Amino acid sequence: MEHLPHRDLSLLPKAHLHLHFTGSMRPSTLIELADKYGVHLPEALKSGTPPKLRATDERGWFRFQRLYDMARSCLREPEDIQRLVREAAQEDVRDGSGWLELQVDPTSYAPLLGGLIPALEIILDAVDTASRETGLGMRVLVAANRMKHPLEARTLARLAVRYADRGVVGFGLSNDERRGMARDFDRAFAIAREGGLLAAPHGGELTGPSSVRDCLDDLRAARVGHGVRAAEDPRLLRKLAERGVTCEVCPASNVALGVYDKHEDVPLRTLFEAGVPMALGADDPLLFGSRLAAQYEIARRHHAFTDAELAELARQSVRGSAAPEDVRQKLLSGIDDWLAAPVG
Repeated sequence: MEHLPHRDLSLLPKAHLHLHFTGSMRPSTLIELADKYGVHLPEALKSGTPPKLRATDERGWFRFQRLYDMARSCLREPEDIQRLVREAAQEDVRDGSGWLELQVDPTSYAPLLGGLIPALEIILDAVDTASRETGLGMRVLVAANRMKHPLEARTLARLAVRYADRGVVGFGLSNDERRGMARDFDRAFAIAREGGLLAAPHGGELTGPSSVRDCLDDLRAARVGHGVRAAEDPRLLRKLAERGVTCEVCPASNVALGVYDKHEDVPLRTLFEAGVPMALGADDPLLFGSRLAAQYEIARRHHAFTDAELAELARQSVRGSAAPEDVRQKLLSGIDDWLAAPVG
């Protein structure tokens, strides 16, 4: 099986719906920026190989957060933001992505960029410029932090809605889902949904199926960040499939963070066969060491997805996106062309 020629997965058109802002950075860029600002990076961020992380215990998650925060502290000026977004776009184009939704909590960047509104505007301008330069369709998901007070999430939701015509398409909720109940953020998500934004909270990563159910019931999620743990509950899988809620599944991230021990354990097949739409994502390439096409490679190598099934995964990513109709049609017909082309 291994030796059969395969179609090139970097040529398969796809949409990328789960990529965090700082986490999209190239390791080499982080090293350069750290040097520019005199930030002393730990070996885990300097070595160029992904750090060993196990986020399933509290200490492991804390370590992951600390590394992430340290990387974020190297983004201090508008040109750093522009560079990060441009390079993320270039990497996505190289991996066959035709549409990217970058997820960012602008609060983290506000102190260095002159406040919350200037921070978001700098990010949106960078996205706009990178999109024009690379031809990649790009939009932004504003994400609240569930470790912070729900009132902060409401402020962010209002801000996100105000910028819906400037490139914000969705509202997320990230960080450790073992803290903070989803329902505490229901007002923020109501504000976002009423403002026309897509609700896409994280759930079903570090905790089980109940957190996915909370995303559906309390936050009325149209998409769920991760959602893999839904595989443990057949009724929940049915619900996701019936409602057409896309799970943004990040296989390399799941293994890197110890959600599953090995690639074969990630329940890609279970979700796929239950009819749950999926959008494979890279999550934080800076820390997990692989980008978008590699996630499809994992589905092929470890879960025996055929080219026809991989094409269907790509279609699901496009359908789950906030891309306008013309972009969707272009990507979907590109996927058909990829599948129709001869192998080898």
